[in-house]
Amino acid sequence: VQLQASGGGLVQAGNSLRLTCVGSGRTFRSYGWFRQAPGKAREFVAALCPSCGGKYYGDSVKGRFTISRDNAKNTLYLEMNSLKPEDTAVYYCAAGNPILTYVRASEGYSAWGQGTLVTVSS
Repeated sequence: VQLQASGGGLVQAGNSLRLTCVGSGRTFRSYGWFRQAPGKAREFVAALCPSCGGKYYGDSVKGRFTISRDNAKNTLYLEMNSLKPEDTAVYYCAAGNPILTYVRASEGYSAWGQGTLVTVSS
């Protein structure tokens, strides 16, 4: 299984960016995005798990970010709107078969993309 994330870049606060994660190989129960800012722990951003309730979002991105997936293309997206400087981080896509308790936890995912850097300037 390979996940290839792309779409990161430098953007001004208030603007939008869309991240893409192309997968190859098997399909999974849940697909997610996590991020890690310098000096901070990895943080849950969003997950898409149709068999365990639908879409989940971290509190800091709720209402601004949207996760979606094109099953035919095996591609995961993260639409990020109203970006803030605190959204600056390396963003990772992930796939796995977590139980509901672990949908928001990195431990629930076994496949990871290489990360794409998002920098939001003020």
